[in-house]
Amino acid sequence: MEAVSAVKIREKLKEQLVAEQVEVVDTSGGCGSAFQVAVVSEAFQGKRLLERHQLVHQVLEEELKNIHAISITKTLTPEQAKRTNN
Repeated sequence: MEAVSAVKIREKLKEQLVAEQVEVVDTSGGCGSAFQVAVVSEAFQGKRLLERHQLVHQVLEEELKNIHAISITKTLTPEQAKRTNN
């Protein structure tokens, strides 16, 4: 079983979704079995929440084979992110 890290997940999401912002937290106490993810990407434009989550799962397909849980807390477009920060 290949180790999965928050850094690896962050880099992959940032690259493949051309994300403006990616936050990944290892919620497993450092063993790499559970992560919390928040992504801001133009790739989410026009997509429903379910479609956005499916897109994240597609990008992380290989990593998901080696982890116990992923919690996707935010999948926003840049415009939505600006509105929520104001």
